[in-house]
Amino acid sequence: MPDAAAKPDASMPDDWPAGPELSLALNRMGSFDWDLDSGRLHLDPGALAVFRMRAEEFDGDPTTLLGRVPRAESARLDTLISTALKDGSDSYGAYFRVRTDDGSLCWTHTQGFIRRDEQGRPSRVIGIVRDATEELGHSARPSGPEEVHRHQTSVVERTTAALAHARTVQDVIDFFKDPRSVEHLGSDLLVLGLVEAGRIHLVAEGPSEHYIPGTLYTRIDDNLPMSEVIRTMTPRFIESREEWAACYSWLWDNIKGIGICSAAYLPLIAQGRPIGALGILYRDTRGFTQQERNLLIALSSSLAQAIARAMLFDQEHDLAEGLQQAMLPRRIPDIPGAQIAVRYRSARMGRDVGGDWYDVVPLPGGRVGAVIGDVQGHDTQAAAVMGQLRIVLRAYATEGHAPGTVMARASSFLHELDTDRFATCSYAEADLSTGVVQFVRAGHIDPLLRHADGTCRRLPVAGGLPLGLSAEFGPLDYPVTTMELDPGETLLMFTDGLVEEPGADLDEGMQKLVAAVRDGPYELQSLADRLCETSGERIGEDDMAVLLLRRHGAPVRGGGRLQQHIAPADPEALSAARHMIRAAVRAWGARERSDEIELVADELATNALLHTEGAAVVTIRMLTGPERRIRVEVEDKSSVLPRRREPGESGVSGRGLLLVDRLADVWGVEPRGTGKSVWCEFVVPGRH
Repeated sequence: MPDAAAKPDASMPDDWPAGPELSLALNRMGSFDWDLDSGRLHLDPGALAVFRMRAEEFDGDPTTLLGRVPRAESARLDTLISTALKDGSDSYGAYFRVRTDDGSLCWTHTQGFIRRDEQGRPSRVIGIVRDATEELGHSARPSGPEEVHRHQTSVVERTTAALAHARTVQDVIDFFKDPRSVEHLGSDLLVLGLVEAGRIHLVAEGPSEHYIPGTLYTRIDDNLPMSEVIRTMTPRFIESREEWAACYSWLWDNIKGIGICSAAYLPLIAQGRPIGALGILYRDTRGFTQQERNLLIALSSSLAQAIARAMLFDQEHDLAEGLQQAMLPRRIPDIPGAQIAVRYRSARMGRDVGGDWYDVVPLPGGRVGAVIGDVQGHDTQAAAVMGQLRIVLRAYATEGHAPGTVMARASSFLHELDTDRFATCSYAEADLSTGVVQFVRAGHIDPLLRHADGTCRRLPVAGGLPLGLSAEFGPLDYPVTTMELDPGETLLMFTDGLVEEPGADLDEGMQKLVAAVRDGPYELQSLADRLCETSGERIGEDDMAVLLLRRHGAPVRGGGRLQQHIAPADPEALSAARHMIRAAVRAWGARERSDEIELVADELATNALLHTEGAAVVTIRMLTGPERRIRVEVEDKSSVLPRRREPGESGVSGRGLLLVDRLADVWGVEPRGTGKSVWCEFVVPGRH
């Protein structure tokens, strides 16, 4: 018997049997295939029709669909799918709404089936979407008293939750400027006005294409619904076109073209005074039940609290930011022989204020002090402590104290302030004629050094405890690290906000910074800008301060000069003078005589401190001439001239000037107007 299926049947259609795509399309359905590993989403023609999209409008990215799905619906759908993927479910289903080209909403249903790999990890979702408008009713708005009540309550709850995260007034404005907020509130148009200097400023209005000229700034005594509710502090509900035309004829003439029929204007009252008003407008004629009115009034109360809280935050921030800017240097002085660039940026795009600071201190003898620091905290107290620390550090440095002494005294000062704050800080004192830099670090990050060829490296610097802690928990000991800064080299000092990232290691941040400096432009101001841009690409939790110092000029062949002030009973300053002399002698190519020069200079300085009961100033310089000579001078305030004598039997004293006479090539004493200077010179070999 022949096979019936093999017989041609002229009565059957050409596309029989129908394929799945045709079956889905005729039932207003479509299919999708979502690859979770690549993130690509495929929609067949039926699915695109459900989303009211043309094929050329969809690029395979799931986020492209967000413009078609209301924000609240999208968040709910995302939560549902994420939960199903994580809890081991093999499917999910949900109803949601899709926005059409004319702005209306229609209901949609989706059913997805989750495929998982051998480890149970979700890798793919295959499913269908279908138009559910007829199933749930053509209107996307709630109908029936209970549904209306649930909808209005949900609007208040969702809006209150969204505004709870608003920190500034601009956050609140941005929320209402978002076109999806109109959808979120279930209205067709909304306006938000705030009272500013006796006028009403329309700060948010959506959608923006409905902006009405002449309403940006209005008076409180104008015949406008927003002015009325602010003036009377009473809500105003407009329920028909006739009421619009009768009560607010000018405004009605401007809005009737966009189809507005009813509205609710709500005063925003905080601490018993009006701070603004919210207008919620609808295209349909509607009456407001007492229940709806109560819910909208609750919404306005929540909004008023959010705006009042944001206003207070803005005021506190402006106060703290003004205080901080007043504490930072208004300008950086011109330093001969150096180029300096500084930058400062607040955390979270200027919303927080902290205690980061920088300073540049001109010092005598061609020297300069560079300071970078960070006070604990992000508030006005941190800014105030920062300003005081900057002042005392500058004062101690200009008095001529050694870098270690400057840091120790600053730590004692902060401890005596009786505050619970501490601060990290770095202080560098550079002699630009010789390139010798004395560096002190108090719990701060190591600096970087960029060479003239563009290479960059981290400078390991010995350090002590942060300021304020060393005076309380440990000795006031801040060791000095001496380095050389050659012409064309750049010293980079910064606070941790430049390198710290949430969840990342500090060393990783330093490596990224080194790479950014190495690859950055040579010009100093451009380099500083680039570092701020690189840091700004991250979401920082801390302030950031940067100080770049580049030495200019040619390598020193002669005429170099360094100077150190030593106060009485200041062993740190005496130690710093030794470091300075040792570094200078080696930098000038006289390493062979460094021990002799250091020993003689130490002897002269110690004698000045012991026998004059005053401060001493140690100066070391390179003299030019037929032969290279290093000259050491120790100046004090006493006019009594030193006298060489033979040491006694005990050998404890009397050897100072004898030692100077034996080791130095020549020495002498010069009377000064307010004291004297004991000097000695050492002939050093020529520099190759």
